[in-house]
Amino acid sequence: MSDAPRAWQRMLSGRRLDLLDPSPLDVEIEDIAHGLARVARWNGQTHGDWAYSVAEHSVLVERIFSILRPAPTLEQQLMALLHDAPEYVIGDMISPFKGAIGYDYKAFEARLEAAVHIRFGLPTHPSETVKTRIKRADKASAYYEAVQLAGFSEDEARKLFTRPRFQGWESVRLKPLPPSEAEAAFLARFEALMARKV
Repeated sequence: MSDAPRAWQRMLSGRRLDLLDPSPLDVEIEDIAHGLARVARWNGQTHGDWAYSVAEHSVLVERIFSILRPAPTLEQQLMALLHDAPEYVIGDMISPFKGAIGYDYKAFEARLEAAVHIRFGLPTHPSETVKTRIKRADKASAYYEAVQLAGFSEDEARKLFTRPRFQGWESVRLKPLPPSEAEAAFLARFEALMARKV
């Protein structure tokens, strides 16, 4: 019997995901959607009856990413939707804490991202250009979340995040969903994109 600590997690699909050496064969979109719909953004420090989930955030990031110029490819849209997919098993650590943990966390996250991408026929990691564009959409999403849900003033949010700059940005309104609805919204968007991929 090994004394090594357990480094795998049992998923509701029945898969056993090794967190240190994740296999794409153990990645299922239903597990990702289920997990992300139950992970709270902002450590749960948001207004509303429900926490604003990473699943909802992911759908918003992909929506913003798809509006930005130049028009993204379908593959890039999928990478934007899945940009926080590793959080379905490791949770959503706030940026200051990620910075404090350092490189080891980033390497760990990158291995999970690679397994997710390979599972769905995407490049192992986004190019630097695509990563920068996803980050731009991510910061715009954070601006909306900060002002509408997390108690930030607009002045404070402008200093910390990127104020959205695209047509119709003022009309985006966020309302946290129950986990089952957030899960369904994430899955619906993934399935719509994959249907176009096939």
